[in-house]
Amino acid sequence: MRSPRLAALELRRFGRGRLPRAALVALLVLPLLYGALYLWSFWDPYGRLDRIPVALVNDDKGATAGGKKITAGDDIVGGLRDSRTFEWHEVSAEEAHTGVEDGTYYLSLTMPADFSRRIASSSGDSPETGALQVRTNDANNYIVGQISRTVFNEVRSAASEKASRGFLDKIFVSFSDIHDKTVTAAEGADKLNTGIGKAEKGSKDLADGLRTAKDGSGKLAKGLKKLDTGSGDLQDGSRQVADGTRRLVDKVNGVYAEAGPFLRSNEKTIGDTARLVSDSARTVKDNLDVLVKLAPGAARTAHASSALIDGIYKVRCESATVPDPACPDLKRVKLAAAEVATVADDLNTLIADQDGDLKTMRDNLGTLQKQADALAARAPHLSEDVEDAVKKINKLNTGAQQVAAGAEKLHTALGTAHTGADRLDQGIGTAKSGAETLNGGLYKLSDGSGKLAGGLHSGAKKIPDYDKRDRDRRTGVMADPVQLASHDLHQAPNYGTGFAPYFIPLSLWVGAMVAYMLIAPLNRRALAAGSSAWRIALAGWLPVVAVGVLQVVALMAVLHWAIGLQMLRAAGTIGFLCLVTACFAAIVQWLNAQFGAAGRILVLALLMLQLTSAGGTYPVQTSPGFFNAIHPFLPMSYIVEALRRLITGGGLGPVWQACAVLAAFTAGALALTALAARRRQVWTLDRLHPELSL
Repeated sequence: MRSPRLAALELRRFGRGRLPRAALVALLVLPLLYGALYLWSFWDPYGRLDRIPVALVNDDKGATAGGKKITAGDDIVGGLRDSRTFEWHEVSAEEAHTGVEDGTYYLSLTMPADFSRRIASSSGDSPETGALQVRTNDANNYIVGQISRTVFNEVRSAASEKASRGFLDKIFVSFSDIHDKTVTAAEGADKLNTGIGKAEKGSKDLADGLRTAKDGSGKLAKGLKKLDTGSGDLQDGSRQVADGTRRLVDKVNGVYAEAGPFLRSNEKTIGDTARLVSDSARTVKDNLDVLVKLAPGAARTAHASSALIDGIYKVRCESATVPDPACPDLKRVKLAAAEVATVADDLNTLIADQDGDLKTMRDNLGTLQKQADALAARAPHLSEDVEDAVKKINKLNTGAQQVAAGAEKLHTALGTAHTGADRLDQGIGTAKSGAETLNGGLYKLSDGSGKLAGGLHSGAKKIPDYDKRDRDRRTGVMADPVQLASHDLHQAPNYGTGFAPYFIPLSLWVGAMVAYMLIAPLNRRALAAGSSAWRIALAGWLPVVAVGVLQVVALMAVLHWAIGLQMLRAAGTIGFLCLVTACFAAIVQWLNAQFGAAGRILVLALLMLQLTSAGGTYPVQTSPGFFNAIHPFLPMSYIVEALRRLITGGGLGPVWQACAVLAAFTAGALALTALAARRRQVWTLDRLHPELSL
């Protein structure tokens, strides 16, 4: 029996009884539950945003700028009510906060109390930005928060443009005033140029005078430097003299304190002593010649006496049979005589060697005699002379101290003068350089002021003076200088049309999955009859393909006529979906035929992988790397891209690519199903008693 006939017999089973017919109807309607109902619920959510309750809080107090009342908050509230973007509810700030928290309102928009004042500040000295406050709660609904950000950005842009127009209008109004002020400034620059010319001549004379002054200040600084050095030496010398006189005074006064009373009470004794010294000096001087003459004889006599005593000591102490009891005394006499002889020799030698020194001694004794005579003559008045000398030394010390103090002050003053002269020289040098720079700068300034005057005259001619019409046109452009020229190629008219390429294949996969719950993936009659493996595979595939075609027709009819899906290429879409359902049927058939009851779980798992990697909602590039990796290897990735081109338009390259991929998947799945059928023709205990059945 051929495969088409086997397929027809499989479908004919659903006509026997009410329950099989109801199952067939449910099988045909099931894709509508996934395709039509899903798309219907998502069809045009942006067109019903006016049903979303949103809290609107206007706390703006208004402001005044340029004598005009500004109520930016009221203006925005009026614009929002006219736009009907959301279902606006004007409430207090507390009610808005509570409502967003408990879900009464999806979000809130607040105009703060200083909103107008901040906008008006753009024309003042301290401009501030106005802030619209938006409060969302993703716990209520995440998508609403995303939509609100887009809507409120448009509200903010509109409010910013309106505020900018007022600010820019004032700028253009000010151009006329700037023009008049520039003309006045140009006239002032002419006068400035004349005055700067005179100042430049004066600065040249000043520079010449300061140059002469610089030469004089340099000489003054050098002279004061020499004086400062000399005064430093004078200070050191005078201080040394003062220190010496202070030490002398201290010693003299100390000695005088002790010797003064002694001198006053012993003047006669000092005189007598001086006369005694004089007489002694005379006597010594007169006897020096006698000493020179008698010294050699004395030496000889001392030696003779020493020899005589040595002989006596030998006879009485060394040679005698019985020593003399006086031997110890004789021994001491012997030693003393030897020492006297030695001293006599030394004296004789000294006198012979020091003949010149004796002459000097004689002269000194003469001098001592004269000085002693003079002291004896002055002795009665010695205390008065010493007292006068002490007084003179004290006066000398006082004068020396005053000289040292004066020298120190002189050195300090000359040092200050020297430093001042250096600073004066440097200052005059700086002033000279500054005067020369001033002269050069004034020369340039004179030239620049002439150019400034000319530039101001030229600039005054170039500054525009706008009338009201020009101001309106220019403020409009500057407040919103960039317009978005948006052009959408092959635009989807609504949200549902954009999601249709994603939900339609989902519903067809589910349809094929449920179909093989009612229809056996491998025809039992063909297996029992021993038909070929290909015939068995086709016999199990064709009934589901036929059901799938009916599912496509029913689904697309409801989507088009009931919901309103518009397809740019309707016939191509229907034909492509028939190929899709044939491919899905082949894949689901193979999984069920190969894995039995576990295949149904694999069918569901494969559906999940396709849904998450097909890029039906967000671009697949935004998904994690795993889904990007499996994206090119699953059929739904190509189906979604092809349906977008068939429904909304565009090149057909992805459609032909998808057809080739689906044909390859279909042929491959049928081949694998045929292989499974060949294996199923051999009955085993596992087939008779399966471990798992669903």
